[in-house]
Amino acid sequence: MEMLAPALLNLDIYVEAPLVKKSNGGIVPWPNIKRQIETHLHENGAYVSMLVDYYGIKDSYKFPGWNESKNIPSLSERLRFLCDRMKEEIAPELAGRFIPYMQIHEFESLLFSDIAVFKENFDKTEMDFSILEDAVREFSNPEDINSRPTLAPSKRLIRAIPGYEKVLFGNYIASVIGLTKIRDRCPLFNEWITTMMSIH
Repeated sequence: MEMLAPALLNLDIYVEAPLVKKSNGGIVPWPNIKRQIETHLHENGAYVSMLVDYYGIKDSYKFPGWNESKNIPSLSERLRFLCDRMKEEIAPELAGRFIPYMQIHEFESLLFSDIAVFKENFDKTEMDFSILEDAVREFSNPEDINSRPTLAPSKRLIRAIPGYEKVLFGNYIASVIGLTKIRDRCPLFNEWITTMMSIH
């Protein structure tokens, strides 16, 4: 949010970031999210977006199109399909102001858009840079970084930087990398930002 809000403010788009109720920072079932989305959409013509971690969603969360989506081999196309289905679930008179978005993996994947920034902010005694280098060699697109739970982006960062603090370090590194570079390297994230920037 610290990175997105100023860029959107430059376009006269004012941002608030309420947490999903009863989430405790995690993902909750789609019916709960849908109720909150529609509540916010009723507020003075506001646009509403959402960001959830695709790999954090369970079958029991009842996201629309979830079972059908499993037959789509391309992960990026699967996420686009799920976003379309979520939009279809919103009341027609409100759906035009709803911008759904699913992050393939967690937010930390975006931080691999420019790992040189880590080298500039941590010295050799604080970080094992080879862990980050291995990740970007394995995956050309930062959004794809995650081959199993123990190799999720945040787990790689914790292994590389003992004492890594997700919120504090993540927001700082993202701001140093900058929105432009992250959008250049992460196509699905870029589609989401492009849509939000074009709502006027």
